[in-house]
Amino acid sequence: MYYVVTGAAGFIGANVVRALNERGVSQIIAVDNLSKADKFVNLVDCEIADYFDKDAFLDVLEGGKLSGAVEAVLHQGACSDTTERDGRYMMRNNYEYSKRLLEFCTAEAVRYIYASSAAVYGARTGFRENPESEAPLNVYGYSKLLFDQVVRRRAEARKAQVVGLRYFNVYGPREQHKGRMASVALHFFNQYSDTGSVKLFEGSGGYGDGEQRRDFVSVEDVARVNLHFLDRPEMSGIYNVGTGAAQTFNDVAVATVNACRAGQGAAPLTLREMQEQGVIRYISFPGELKGKYQSYTQADITALRSTGYTMPFMSVEQGVRRYGNHLLQTRVS
Repeated sequence: MYYVVTGAAGFIGANVVRALNERGVSQIIAVDNLSKADKFVNLVDCEIADYFDKDAFLDVLEGGKLSGAVEAVLHQGACSDTTERDGRYMMRNNYEYSKRLLEFCTAEAVRYIYASSAAVYGARTGFRENPESEAPLNVYGYSKLLFDQVVRRRAEARKAQVVGLRYFNVYGPREQHKGRMASVALHFFNQYSDTGSVKLFEGSGGYGDGEQRRDFVSVEDVARVNLHFLDRPEMSGIYNVGTGAAQTFNDVAVATVNACRAGQGAAPLTLREMQEQGVIRYISFPGELKGKYQSYTQADITALRSTGYTMPFMSVEQGVRRYGNHLLQTRVS
């Protein structure tokens, strides 16, 4: 039996593939779009059974070629560009594709674990998995919400596990291909390595310079949550995946810079020292993001914890330091 991972050469998908490999699972069908070929490096150290282009894979599924051969689909593939303006592309890629996979899984009684997003909450502050908390600010968030709504409507008809995971701000290894959509941790690392300083947004949404807050979660923790549900086929639902503790962009900058400084044998600096020395600089808030920017997110993980997930989540200080060390080692090698 195969495990299908879509977006397998992408950020979260590749980390899920690697986590499966670490369990001894190699019967993995990797599905992705390698029109941007640089992503292939994310799978170089992974073992898979086969690879399909994402469009060709639908033909394989709907043609019955994998009937009875799939244990679970872990659907991580999506366009995650929150500034994408082509709504037709976004809906086709995120909504329609997810729906067709769901239809296969329903017909075959195959377990389906898919990536949703905290973008469904928009500027709301409840961050609970219910309609009252949901008000996306962009078409990316809307595409995710629309599919979550399909899952809710079809809940009684499901024949196997269906789990939606609403990821908050994920950072960590294997995101180097994401360009401007990479995590702020990676952007800060690259900026500091290149110029000796990092740039953050000035205050917005009632927050001071760099004090906007997000729930930053390590991709290692995200992969663990995916496997948690893979081990519990009786559980279905939509769940937040975050640490449950919002931290500031300043916190991420300080952790990133100090990870770099530790690699240089230099002493850590406080936020104030970085500000005074020009290591942290603040730039004007982009006009195109006004009204479309989440200044605060914090996952309510009550529902996730109720499933028996007891593992602690890494804080920014722990996770970004770990990530920074990984980036330093990768750059040296």
